[in-house]
Amino acid sequence: MIALLQRVAEARVEVQGRVTGRIGRGLLLFVCAEPDDTDAIADKLVDKVLRMRIFGDAAGKMNLDLAAVDGGLLVVSQFTLAADTSSGNRPGFSRAAGPELGRRIYERVLATAAVRHGEVAHGEFGADMKVHLVNDGPVTIPLTLRAVS
Repeated sequence: MIALLQRVAEARVEVQGRVTGRIGRGLLLFVCAEPDDTDAIADKLVDKVLRMRIFGDAAGKMNLDLAAVDGGLLVVSQFTLAADTSSGNRPGFSRAAGPELGRRIYERVLATAAVRHGEVAHGEFGADMKVHLVNDGPVTIPLTLRAVS
């Protein structure tokens, strides 16, 4: 699984002019499922994101997690994170999971996040989304999780 995590002052997702998800201070999580991803990997991603200490404490040191700052989590599917740009100028996306698995893993991330965290918003799988965000820092962290052999 490939993910991109951004600490935000605020973020929202729109689909055809309709807001599907909105948060204030918190984390924006872009998620891309890969062909070998499982529910266990999706759960591991959620755990990692929720425990990520990337918010400043009283001394300004990145030492607080999402719960400590009472922040929101906005989850957006983004298969383009699996882009292969190794040759040519047009990216390939064969490393991304197919639509059925991609949707299932994305929905697992959402369901797990909803159980483990209070405020969870989301985009719309497969839709043409407009993502608006104010990156706080900026802080942007790439995450890659693989099945343990």
